[in-house]
Amino acid sequence: MSATDSTLWNWQRVCDLKDLPPLGARVVSHAQGDIAVFRGAGEEVFALLDRCPHKGGPLSQGIVFGRHVSCPLHGWTIGLADGVAVAPDQGCTPGFEVRLDGGQVYLRLPALAAEPVA
Repeated sequence: MSATDSTLWNWQRVCDLKDLPPLGARVVSHAQGDIAVFRGAGEEVFALLDRCPHKGGPLSQGIVFGRHVSCPLHGWTIGLADGVAVAPDQGCTPGFEVRLDGGQVYLRLPALAAEPVA
């Protein structure tokens, strides 16, 4: 089975778009790490692992501008669409698929492996 198999990924409702402030973020807790869901100035939404590739700073607490976020720890600029640090900085933080449907924000998350049965 491939990682894109629909049985391994689940769409989860995160919030209403109106609850996500323009140029802001909210955090979704997940067993594999917190995920920051960002909103641009309009209705464009993005999702990244809430960890800067530099020193692990919480990107959800950074300043959102255009299609980027500035890490609150050291000012690195990270692309919201791809998670890539803007040069001269180097690195990348994983991104997640996000979609809008009827004013609701959905995040596509990997399903967690089932716990082994003893």
